[in-house]
Amino acid sequence: MWTWVRVALVLCSVFTLAQGSSWNNSQVRKSSQRTRNTKLAYNSIFETQTTGVTEWTSWFNIDHPGGNGDYERLEAIRFYYRERVCTRPVAMEARTTDWVAASDTGEVVHSSLEKGFWCINKEQPYGRICSNYHVRFQCPPVQAYWTDWSAWGPCSTTACNDVGIQVRRRKCMSTQSLPVLLTPTCPGPHTERRECSTPPCQAKWSQWGLWSACSVTCGKGRRGRRRTCIKSSDKLQCKGRPVEVQKCGNTPCPVVCQIVCPEGRPSEDCRRCVCEGQTLQGEVLSVTGVPVSGASVAVSDQPTVIRTHTDAKGLFKIPGMCSGPETRLLINKEKFAPATVPVFNNSSKSLWIRALLRSSEKPYIVKHPEDKVRYEGQRVILCCKATGTPNPDKYYWYHNGTLLDQKMYKYEEDLVLRDLKPEQSGQYYCKANSLTGSIKSTPAFLTVFSKGTPACNATPESHLIRLPIDCKQPGTESMFYNAGRCPHNKCPGSLDFDLRCRDAAGFCCGVKQMEAKEINCGSYILPIKVVSECGCQKCVEPKVLVRGRVVAADNNEPLRFGHIYMGKERVGTTGYQGGFTIQVPSDIQRLVVNFVDPSQRFIDTLKVFIFDRKGGAVYHDVKVMRKKEPVDIDAGETNTIYLGEIKGEDPIGQLVIPPNSFHKNNGETYEGTVKASVTFFDPRNITTAAAAPGDLNFVGDEGDILPLRTYGMFSVDFRDEANQEVLGAGEVQVLLDTEHVKMQEHIPAMKLWSLNPDTGIWEEEGDFQSTQVTTGENGRRKREERTFLIGNMEIRERRLFNLDVPESRRCYVKVRAYMSDKFLPTEQLEGVVINLINLEPKPGYSSNPRAWGRFDSVITGSNGACLPAFCDAQRPDAYTAYVTAIMGGEELEAAPSAPKMNPNIIGVSQPYLDKLDYQRSDHDDLALKKTAFRINLAKPNPNNFDETNGPIYPYQNLIACENAPVDANHFRFFRVEKDKYEYNVVPFEESDLTTWTGDYLSWWPNPQEFRACYIKVKIHGATEVMVRSRNLGGTHPMTRGQLYGIRDIRSTRDLSHPNTSAACLEFKCGGMLFDQGAVDRSLIAVIPQGNCRRIGINSLLQEYLTKHPPVLQNNESHAFNMLAPVDPLGHNYGIYTVTDQNPRIAKEIAIGRCFDGTSDGFSREMKSESGVALTFSCPKRTVNRESLFQRLQTNPGQTLAQMARDMRESQGMQEENWDTDSTQAVELPRGHWGDSR
Repeated sequence: MWTWVRVALVLCSVFTLAQGSSWNNSQVRKSSQRTRNTKLAYNSIFETQTTGVTEWTSWFNIDHPGGNGDYERLEAIRFYYRERVCTRPVAMEARTTDWVAASDTGEVVHSSLEKGFWCINKEQPYGRICSNYHVRFQCPPVQAYWTDWSAWGPCSTTACNDVGIQVRRRKCMSTQSLPVLLTPTCPGPHTERRECSTPPCQAKWSQWGLWSACSVTCGKGRRGRRRTCIKSSDKLQCKGRPVEVQKCGNTPCPVVCQIVCPEGRPSEDCRRCVCEGQTLQGEVLSVTGVPVSGASVAVSDQPTVIRTHTDAKGLFKIPGMCSGPETRLLINKEKFAPATVPVFNNSSKSLWIRALLRSSEKPYIVKHPEDKVRYEGQRVILCCKATGTPNPDKYYWYHNGTLLDQKMYKYEEDLVLRDLKPEQSGQYYCKANSLTGSIKSTPAFLTVFSKGTPACNATPESHLIRLPIDCKQPGTESMFYNAGRCPHNKCPGSLDFDLRCRDAAGFCCGVKQMEAKEINCGSYILPIKVVSECGCQKCVEPKVLVRGRVVAADNNEPLRFGHIYMGKERVGTTGYQGGFTIQVPSDIQRLVVNFVDPSQRFIDTLKVFIFDRKGGAVYHDVKVMRKKEPVDIDAGETNTIYLGEIKGEDPIGQLVIPPNSFHKNNGETYEGTVKASVTFFDPRNITTAAAAPGDLNFVGDEGDILPLRTYGMFSVDFRDEANQEVLGAGEVQVLLDTEHVKMQEHIPAMKLWSLNPDTGIWEEEGDFQSTQVTTGENGRRKREERTFLIGNMEIRERRLFNLDVPESRRCYVKVRAYMSDKFLPTEQLEGVVINLINLEPKPGYSSNPRAWGRFDSVITGSNGACLPAFCDAQRPDAYTAYVTAIMGGEELEAAPSAPKMNPNIIGVSQPYLDKLDYQRSDHDDLALKKTAFRINLAKPNPNNFDETNGPIYPYQNLIACENAPVDANHFRFFRVEKDKYEYNVVPFEESDLTTWTGDYLSWWPNPQEFRACYIKVKIHGATEVMVRSRNLGGTHPMTRGQLYGIRDIRSTRDLSHPNTSAACLEFKCGGMLFDQGAVDRSLIAVIPQGNCRRIGINSLLQEYLTKHPPVLQNNESHAFNMLAPVDPLGHNYGIYTVTDQNPRIAKEIAIGRCFDGTSDGFSREMKSESGVALTFSCPKRTVNRESLFQRLQTNPGQTLAQMARDMRESQGMQEENWDTDSTQAVELPRGHWGDSR
């Protein structure tokens, strides 16, 4: 080894011949050690093994320090001077040509007895260059030396991936001849060993061998080739096959038919059996009896071999057809589901079969996956089921939009996930495929909590409730109080079995503990129960209902005793007034309901209802179209029926029926007079929009539900001359006048659709082709050439048909509903049904639409609602929408647009508001209702800051719409209702039944059934008056004397009677509390606020209270006290009681009856003369004497004396009243809970 240091060269062992001295090995080692410990020492010290006297060579200088430095290489010196240098020098000396020792130059030099001496210029300090050196070497005259090492020998191990030993050797040589028995001695070992390893074990294939000869000489055979696995260990195997086989042989062999025919003989092509003289005849009909032409007929075990096709009458004939117990025919026709029909031999030479083809239907999800919550390490199953004609045969599952590997998860209809991890949380949905298309399920959300992570935060969220108007907290003057609430998330809970499609019991984060507190309202103390701790517990499972009324679209005639269907199952009947109630099954995602009139006066009407999953009932007004009176047509002639009969307007289209197109149910052609009724939903008539069936959706190629725009719908009903038997019709033509398609890009995309009565989804029937048609005079225009879109379709079953365009330009519209026109953020209404109908305006006549778009309904939540709609970025008025809001049958008012648009009231800032052209329905005619508004759906410009804050959001920004703050732009509705206030000691949100808490002081004791009670109070006076009910526990030991809640309502003016108003005031019903242990007759105090005096009590009510003790004394004329009746009294008592599964619905119905003054009516106009319980006189206070300040100024002595007398009389009256009150059966607390007058 050699190294370099920044020192002069000091040669290790200098033995001069003149001195004749020699050092032994120990002295050399000591000198070497001293040299290594010296900073300027050279560290290459060589110990020589010599005998006798050594000698030095002459000096050598073969290089000069020019260029890179001075190099005196031993190899170069041997090249020039050959034998003058010994084989193995034992020492070396270097000096400059000026005879300066290398160690004294201060230069950085290098030396090695194997390589020589060298000095490099760039290594010298201070920019110096190397000196010119010459060197000499010390050689022993008698020397023993080693030969070079031999090459390393082979590794001692041959196994792969193993460790062994390698050996190399050298030989000791002498420069002089030695005696025979004497061998030279060299220091060091003559062998060396080192560790070695063999390559890793591996296995690989050799190259393929040649192909073998073909296995056959004719026909199709096989040939093969092989390869060998070359492996270094028997434990390894090569991947793949050692043999490869491929088909070979193209020369056909002589045909030898192997088919065995039970009867008859094989055909010439040996593909079937032929029975001479035997013929199979048959006919193919639709389920309505219409012959199906062009259907292919094949034998089921040879489906690709088409034997024949049906003719125009649906008939077919197959000569030579053999029949047997296993013979079946396969019949196919586009838009029909394949049918397999058995062929039976009846020992006749002529066979006959009849096949009925059902219309093909795209798959439809009947079981959607449901939301699940699990802990890490648990398992879960997500279920999916689809139906259709034919049934779906493939299912695919997606997680957060990514397809899951079917081989890894081994799923079919159901997806099972085991050993769950938190990263598996997210959305899951399935997609079902069949021959007719695809459909996606609604997504389900799986939540996986990590181990140790609480599923429910024990600390309640902040929840401010509004206090009564006369309750202002001292110091803060705040009218709000934080009552707390628990988040509405689900918990994993404890499951008896975790692999159910629907978990047997649901667990939710709810109230675990409540704490009673008191609110200082200044003049009184208000009790309240606040949430102090949240925890997981069983979820409240409220009933989900859909209620409504079915009436005619033209005159509101009720559909009496109409049949209600969900799919093919009849689930109920409408009432005498057309009312209906449907309980929504828990696993329903899309509620499709069909209303059928048994008397056939109205067309079948299919509706897709929205419902509130949080519980309760959503009210729907259902409009049905009256069937058009039938006209007589001749079945043997071509008949044209116009679509769209509006006075002064051209028809939108025509329905052309070829001659002899009508058939009976048995397939026979009908001849004679046909009673034809074609009812058309004309999009030019906005009044029929509410009666349009379905929600204008279709399923795309990828299974997504997408919207349509309609240019008209029609329903057909063909019957025989006696108007008894329903007739089927074959192929008909539908013509659409392109003049009514104002958006030209819609023309090439126009299609014919039919509504599936089971799924509520529109299915494609056919395309349109543009053509010129000569139209005759129809009372509107003279004969002329017009461009029509013509489409051919077959009227199959009893369906509704549609002229629609798929639409892709979509946005979302933000709408909120409020308790009043104050539009306070804390008074937003949940559970309001917002309806949006897309319209297409006629240029210049924005109020005369030519096409309806998608009908959408959304229920408002805690942050309003986002409704999908069509929009356009180029032309603001390309799309317009008509928006309404309904809550429990009550239509809410929209923000006004006249006489001047106020952005602060409408909720949309300028200049975007002008672009949207907001107009309430009474904008041009004040006599119209105020319950809707129309807007342009101008798609927001992302580069315009004024349009990036709502109320229109691009389709991809749904999350931004749903999470928009309350101060962002939005449209508004509000309840048309007088000032009212409700306070519950145990807070409860009526729009979310899951917030119900089981407590003795809960206003509603049962979350499954809500009973609303109202008392009608009549007011004589020039102004409306606020009336309060104070509701306390009456007879139940757990609540006696404790407050349930407070209700305030302002009386409503009776327009028929001057100076008269009335209030429908809610009070706490008597009955069982939540534990169902005992009845509580609530203690009710009715207190009008102001200068009021009670002047009348309903005699029947007074008699009832007297007969049902205990009886409260009513000595104070300014109020009325009673124990709430347990019986459901009616309007004759002035008490109105309604029970419903939804508290809002119960209250709405009770208020409507109270306003009307009847037990079964409904009114929004106050009728103060009917059904009154209490009457108060509330005159204005008149100033008929001097004020106290004026009297003190004019006559202070007399005034002070009168004040003293009044005080003494007042004290005596209080003592008398105290004695009277002490004799009452039930104590009436005073001075608390807002006894405001």
